[in-house]
Amino acid sequence: MAPAAGARLVHCVLALLPLWDCPCAAPADAHSLCYDFTINLKPTPGQPWCEVQGQVDEKTFLYYDCGSKGKLLGPLGEKMTITEFWEEQPGTLRDVADTLKQQLADIQLGNHTTGGPLSLQVRMSCQREASGHTSGSWQFSFNGRAFLLFDPGSREWTEVHPGARSTWENDRDVTDFLVRISMGDCKTWLETFLEHWEKMLEPT
Repeated sequence: MAPAAGARLVHCVLALLPLWDCPCAAPADAHSLCYDFTINLKPTPGQPWCEVQGQVDEKTFLYYDCGSKGKLLGPLGEKMTITEFWEEQPGTLRDVADTLKQQLADIQLGNHTTGGPLSLQVRMSCQREASGHTSGSWQFSFNGRAFLLFDPGSREWTEVHPGARSTWENDRDVTDFLVRISMGDCKTWLETFLEHWEKMLEPT
């Protein structure tokens, strides 16, 4: 039996792998949609303060820097240009990035220290199982090291790094926002992908 999404996520954390080493993968007969956000707290000249990369079943289709219309990549990206929901997706991704940036002051890293400028990495993902059930997850890290996980299904927060805390855990507005994006928008986007391009996502 294939492991559940939560079990795979815990495995990635316990292995002490950076956030991006946990692939946007799904068991056989399941599909996943992931968005990787990087928020640069003090961007250097010419560096965007926000970058987003989108993947369907580990296939990259989007790059967005929160300041442009976004770049659609590969065959999936080409197909997206003809869909209506692409017109609203950049705005939603920008809203997520803005919300994350506004909440950064509420994060406490405890004894965790790191040299150089801090960057926040966040992975939002949703997955549809073969049964049709959809689940989601949020992973938060600083400079590639995971410190918080959020399960939108149970609305539970998990502190991965000892001493790392955030007032997000007690902020109902933030929690509601994360649930709505991952279980609402992300779910709808994934269903739209699969409706039009499920054959493209199958291995050749």
